[in-house]
Amino acid sequence: MQSVDSFTQVTFHYLNGENEAFDIPVSPQAFQEQLQGLLSQPWLTLHLFDRTAFICTAQVVKVEGKPPLHEIQGDGVFNDVQRVTPLTHGAKA
Repeated sequence: MQSVDSFTQVTFHYLNGENEAFDIPVSPQAFQEQLQGLLSQPWLTLHLFDRTAFICTAQVVKVEGKPPLHEIQGDGVFNDVQRVTPLTHGAKA
């Protein structure tokens, strides 16, 4: 069995408002190294134990990775960001 560190949880958010998450058996570092190339592909193929899923990247509006991929740096990258929820909206004055 692979260790937890050798998996990256990836959530795809689609144009139609749906989302789905997968545990991909690559380390977060390896995933972030492949991310730009993956998103430039028209289709991603994910082989699961009982089926194969095909994801049309043109229908993906957001991708979330867990654990955080702090190694990604450069233009358009913002650090120390906090998500605003209904409970935290307006809490800072």
